[in-house]
Amino acid sequence: MAEVKKATGTKKKSWFRGLKSEFNKIIWTDRDTLIKQTIAVVVITAIMALMILVIDEVAKDVVDLLTH
Repeated sequence: MAEVKKATGTKKKSWFRGLKSEFNKIIWTDRDTLIKQTIAVVVITAIMALMILVIDEVAKDVVDLLTH
C-alpha cells in the first residue's frame, strides 16, 4: 500500500514540476500593450453590437411591413 502512495505522490510532484516549468515559458504582455488590446476589444465589441442592433431593427421593420 505504501508503494502505491509513494508512486502517486511522485507523479503529482512531477506533474507540478512540469506545470511550473511550462508557466515559466509564458511571455506575459506588458501593461501598455494589455491596456491597448483591451480597449481595442471593447471598442470592436461595441461596434459589432451596434451593427447587430441596426440589422435587427431593420429586419424587424421589414417583417412588420410585410405582415401588416
